[in-house]
Amino acid sequence: MSQPSVRLIEGVRPSDETVSFMFEGEKLTGWKGEAIASAVMRAGLRTLRRTRIGDEPRGYYCGMGLCWECAVHVEGQGVVRSCSEPVREGLVISFADGRWDK
Repeated sequence: MSQPSVRLIEGVRPSDETVSFMFEGEKLTGWKGEAIASAVMRAGLRTLRRTRIGDEPRGYYCGMGLCWECAVHVEGQGVVRSCSEPVREGLVISFADGRWDK
């Protein structure tokens, strides 16, 4: 697996180590330290959550952790910004779907 351009979390060094995680029931692979949003987009997926009203798809937008468009629900953590949360081995991630609980 060649290492493409990815978004790494500040302070995290690039790694050749891959990690597996689940996103909406699909097993994906990312680079250790890569942002969740980056790993999901490299897998060809664009929707990170759906709106509570209207069920509209939402995804990566600002890339700086300000807009919350990339919010996802991480099992055991609650809702996080996927652009600034590193992917880790065994994470189970799902659409936030309007949930903002922790």
